[in-house]
Amino acid sequence: MSTTGTSPPPSLGRLFWVFFVMGATSIGGGVVGYLRSGLVVRQRWLDDASFVELLAISQTLPGLNATNMSILVGDRLRGTPGAILAALGMCLPGAALMTAAAFAYGVGGDDPVSRAFLRAIAAGAVGLILMVMVQLGAKVLAGFADYVFAGITAALVAGFGVPVPYALIGVGAVAIWWHRPRGT
Repeated sequence: MSTTGTSPPPSLGRLFWVFFVMGATSIGGGVVGYLRSGLVVRQRWLDDASFVELLAISQTLPGLNATNMSILVGDRLRGTPGAILAALGMCLPGAALMTAAAFAYGVGGDDPVSRAFLRAIAAGAVGLILMVMVQLGAKVLAGFADYVFAGITAALVAGFGVPVPYALIGVGAVAIWWHRPRGT
């Protein structure tokens, strides 16, 4: 297999472990930046051009982008065995967590211990989403106006119940107008 990164292809065990850790520590839509950080910056298995190429392919396929990326990267680095182990590594943590949550709910859905377990999972998910939001926001939000637009969008959705697409379109239109090129 040829790699496009700056380091040699990893062993199958290392490939599984890296995707297992990513699967256990990533959540939701922020995963693309997290994958890039892990695969391009830390592991140096891919360069930016290869990452974008594989990301474009993964986004056109049905299913989760993170799972699709793990399969494509695993295949690129170590062939079919790499694709299988990378996908297992990416999916196993979430599957184990969902199985535990289902078990806890099934055993005693209204039991105080089960409710506490499920609340802990929910709190952890909110914490991870908040962490990703802060990390990505720090990179994307360039000035005070950007923070205002993000705050208005959050207020419209959370405070006033405006559907997300409407809030994004409305605030996005104002933000585009605000950031338009201005003649000198």
